[in-house]
Amino acid sequence: MLGICRGRRKFLAASLTVLFVPAITWIYLFAGSFEDGKPVSLSPLESQPHSPRYTASSQRERESLEVRMREVEEENRVLRKQLSLAQARGPAHRHGNHSKTYSMEEGTGDSESLRAGIVAGNSSECGQQPAVEKCETIHVAIVCAGYNASRDVVTLVKSVLFHRRNPLHFHLIADAIAKQILATLFQTWMVPAVRIDFYDADELKSEVSWIPNKHYSGIYGLMKLVLTKTLPSNLERVIVLDTDITFATDIAELWAVFHKFKGQQVLGLVENQSDWYLGNLWKNHRPWPALGRGYNTGVILLLLDKLRKMKWEQMWRLTAERELMSMLSTSLADQDIFNAVIKQNPFLVYQLPCFWNVQLSDHTRSEQCYRDVSDLKVIHWNSPKKLRVKNKHVEFFRNLYLTFLEYDGNLLRRELFGCPSEADVNSENLQKQLSELDEDDLCYEFRRERFTVHRTHLYFLHYEYEPASDNTDVTLVAQLSMDRLQMLEAICKHWEGPISLALYLSDAEAQQFLRYAQGSEVLMSRHNVGYHIVYKEGQFYPVNLLRNVAMKHISTPYMFLSDIDFLPMYGLYEYLRKSVIQLDLANTKKALIVPAFETLRYRLSFPKSKAELLSMLDMGTLFTFRYHVWTKGHAPTNFAKWRTATTPYRVEWEADFEPYVVVRKDCPEYDRRFVGFGWNKVAHIMELDAQEYEFTVLPNAYMIHMPHAPSFDITKFRSNKQYRICLKTLKEEFQQDMSRHYGFAALKYLTAENNS
Repeated sequence: MLGICRGRRKFLAASLTVLFVPAITWIYLFAGSFEDGKPVSLSPLESQPHSPRYTASSQRERESLEVRMREVEEENRVLRKQLSLAQARGPAHRHGNHSKTYSMEEGTGDSESLRAGIVAGNSSECGQQPAVEKCETIHVAIVCAGYNASRDVVTLVKSVLFHRRNPLHFHLIADAIAKQILATLFQTWMVPAVRIDFYDADELKSEVSWIPNKHYSGIYGLMKLVLTKTLPSNLERVIVLDTDITFATDIAELWAVFHKFKGQQVLGLVENQSDWYLGNLWKNHRPWPALGRGYNTGVILLLLDKLRKMKWEQMWRLTAERELMSMLSTSLADQDIFNAVIKQNPFLVYQLPCFWNVQLSDHTRSEQCYRDVSDLKVIHWNSPKKLRVKNKHVEFFRNLYLTFLEYDGNLLRRELFGCPSEADVNSENLQKQLSELDEDDLCYEFRRERFTVHRTHLYFLHYEYEPASDNTDVTLVAQLSMDRLQMLEAICKHWEGPISLALYLSDAEAQQFLRYAQGSEVLMSRHNVGYHIVYKEGQFYPVNLLRNVAMKHISTPYMFLSDIDFLPMYGLYEYLRKSVIQLDLANTKKALIVPAFETLRYRLSFPKSKAELLSMLDMGTLFTFRYHVWTKGHAPTNFAKWRTATTPYRVEWEADFEPYVVVRKDCPEYDRRFVGFGWNKVAHIMELDAQEYEFTVLPNAYMIHMPHAPSFDITKFRSNKQYRICLKTLKEEFQQDMSRHYGFAALKYLTAENNS
């Protein structure tokens, strides 16, 4: 380090020489050009021999000055050459480090030393860390299990991506739930220079299940202990993070701290900022053994290769077994065991400055870790209270966290220029498909939407449901945007069975939905509703993509394809399960039609029976759906026959038919080319007919459409001529595709369209 500083001083001296020598020279020349307090021109045109001021002495002085100037210019040229050579050698010598990092003495627990470390870190050039190469991959390990932790991971990752300048490799130790959620999220996020690997947390349970743990993190809170065994054997170092972490700086600065490890130091940790390990929080408080205040394991730097050589696995197991004989269980999960090991082997730890883990639990000394916002590096919400924790500056920390919580994740899909990315087959296929589109086509935006990859967060809230064992279970499937949230509670009251919903929201709207759901007793009492967030992108509402997402993630053999504006009749769930058996839906290709009605009244006394509905129909309180504006959509249901029907009856497909149906989960998906308003359901019903589904109307089932303001997409359809032209073009192309796919039988769709 001393040699580096001396080299920098020489470098600085050379730079100053280049800057100041010419300045001093010109001052000297300028001063010398004055005679008797008056300036003397150095212009050769004005320095004529016949001038009375032109003397032999002046001539010699002038020649002397000119010689000196040439000497100075030559010296400057040599210095500039040396300076350029030093700059060329600099990156190789310093490994290209241009980011300011901080240091402090190892093992220091005194708060004054912490503050001194901050000041020194902010001011000392010679205290900079060795470099992180521009395209060096930074490895991050996170243990994640369940629905809530998966949401927390997204916020953590956003904060890391926002500041990062290096490729990232996330190692996620996840249970089956978190893996399903996060694998889909990252696959659809498509962030360049980010790699994700999953490790089955359930397979690791046996490694730590013998340790009793009282911490709310449960068995997953112990899994950081087995990372040396879990992560690839060729991985030498990794940053380990809790899910409740928020970064306020480039993670490369933390990665650079590895270069400061010396001797047998293999663990980088921040001192615990509470009095927990001092054992004075309450009477008879008996914590696990720790060195002083102990260390917090929310942020850990692990030198994996050295830990393996030290037989870390054996080390922590023996320590845990010994301490559990008297402690009986852990209170803070892996943190207790890490601290017990460090107590016996203090040489293992390199103490990080406390701003790398500002712990926002009650009664901590976190305020001593920073003097200014610029000092903050990592914020750790390590209290069960999370955002409700008490802290002098908690409002600032909360706003910083909320910034990333609501930040548009699509903006983080930025390339790292100069760093080659690994070949991504999905990304390459997408680029190829987009390149084949004609950007001059007036319907280009419509066609492009079909290939847009929307970031998708499955099971945004806790989901827990086991389908009925009799294989008759039915899931209600629907999609919605923010302006239809008010329908959720009513649907849950009308339909007691499982529900799969795709919500089209921005990141900020997703958080509004979360607060709305958590504040609703009706929604929080239901664990059989799967909420799947599809994040906004592009100018169209991707209605059929949303339907496909909701359809794909059901766990029952049958599904009721509905819309969010409809309330099913009371008891429809049980009625459909009986109909599935009665009509042998398991062994036949049937689509069971639930007749649709509508009301124009926002306050409706919902009919509790078919007889009551017919009475309201006769009185004009209810109407058959879209009778006034789009009769063809539901006319084939044959409402006149339904009024008196007591048994299911079959109807034939007709042009523009778009009923709401119950089908097996293996039915075809909706066609993604149809976005916004128009033909999105019609095309799906047409394909069901092409695949020879039999349409059967249920005589004692019904659903009612509730009134609402017109959607933005229907407004565009009505006001924009080009929108209607493009929709007509897409319809024709769909029909041609049907003819090619299904052959002669599909010609009737072209004929029906021409006759309609």
